[in-house]
Amino acid sequence: MRFVALTLFLAASVARADLSEADLATAARLRDSALASPLAYELVTSLTTEVGSRMAGSPGDERAVAWAVARLKRLGFANVRAEPFKFTAWKRGPGHAQITAPYPHRLVMTALGNSVPTPPEGLEAEVAYYPDFAALRADKSDRARGKIVFIDQKTERLRFGATYGSAVAARTSGASEAAKRGAIASVIRSIGTDHDRMAHTGAMLYQADAPRIPAIAVSVPDADTIARIAKDANASPLRLKLVVATEPEVPATSHNVIAEIEGTDLAKDIVLIGAHLDSWDEGTGAIDDGAGVGIVVGAAKAILDSGSKPRRTIRVVLFGNEEKVVDGSRAYGEKYKDVRHQMVGESDFGAGRPWRFATRVTPAALPVMAQIEKVLVPLDMARGDNDANTGPDAALLSRRHGWPTLHADQDGSDYFNYHHTPNDTLDKVDPAAMRVNVAAWSVMAWLAAQSDVEFGPLPREPGP
Repeated sequence: MRFVALTLFLAASVARADLSEADLATAARLRDSALASPLAYELVTSLTTEVGSRMAGSPGDERAVAWAVARLKRLGFANVRAEPFKFTAWKRGPGHAQITAPYPHRLVMTALGNSVPTPPEGLEAEVAYYPDFAALRADKSDRARGKIVFIDQKTERLRFGATYGSAVAARTSGASEAAKRGAIASVIRSIGTDHDRMAHTGAMLYQADAPRIPAIAVSVPDADTIARIAKDANASPLRLKLVVATEPEVPATSHNVIAEIEGTDLAKDIVLIGAHLDSWDEGTGAIDDGAGVGIVVGAAKAILDSGSKPRRTIRVVLFGNEEKVVDGSRAYGEKYKDVRHQMVGESDFGAGRPWRFATRVTPAALPVMAQIEKVLVPLDMARGDNDANTGPDAALLSRRHGWPTLHADQDGSDYFNYHHTPNDTLDKVDPAAMRVNVAAWSVMAWLAAQSDVEFGPLPREPGP
């Protein structure tokens, strides 16, 4: 039975709401003060200007960790530290792609993270066209053998980004599925909702039962060109040439940066609000996830400056290496798996205005969620369901360890225009919308820290 169904089935027997009028009043003051604070935008401005891109394992990553530690200490948080973890990094080199026949075209491309390189001279072959990832998986023929597979998977624009999960399979698994059918390389339409001539990068993963072949993405307009030629019955066979230089599986160390507001009588319990500190190398990581860094630090700082002491310890975690395979959250979960977490949440969907309050808590905590919701109503946030899925790091921790989740769902209508591209820059961040996010997260964190009701634990879900 899905967790949300179980929640609804048991809701009639839940405990009473418990938050005091004083705690609710403090939450309202935090909300209102956050709406006037410029701190979150100042932080993302500083991070993107003074550090810029910060792919895990790069010099930018090292600078970002140093920046975060220094900033969190300067802001007055307790127990500021950088906790190391080891992983395998990936390095991008030069690359280019072109249509060589029937009509020559230079393509705007980017290697996908973790891709192996082509030979130095590149690869050239006829294209096997697939309209989407499902068509590739359904193909039992030999037509991809010796060819470059092109997957024309489109990403639909939605406010809450739900179609990303289905579209992104073309990126994460396309190369291995192509290789199983004998392909020598994989090319995808960028996983994005824009029409700009720039390519979207992102991580792909190799399956153990398939050869490793090079994988790239081309811009949406270039994907349209490939599709037109591939569908032209009068054109001679479509051929591509790819040259990709990469260095996969480089041993590296990164860090989770942690800061705290120490609790009082329930200090051993943790309320975690997080974001990821790393970014891809193409842009400056303003919306992914510099905005999240500014939002959660701004929310915690609002609580710190309020003069009110939380009962539980509020912990800000800036995760390392989310972009590759959420290594930072795996390391965090292993280290703190025996520590009770009242809440884990992550801001990682840009800087769009929050519009919905979603949760994943026990039925006994639902009356408390109703109280929190009332404080969020002035922010024009609707109530979501009790099967929330927060940012990738916190989602992994929630599902793997049974830790509850509170989340502010954001308007991501334009998020996948810029996600993983050179266009992920500060001008895409709306300072006013950031302040509303800070207000929402400060309310959620404060009231989670104050509640007499434990929000979990929840059923653990198996997974990688």
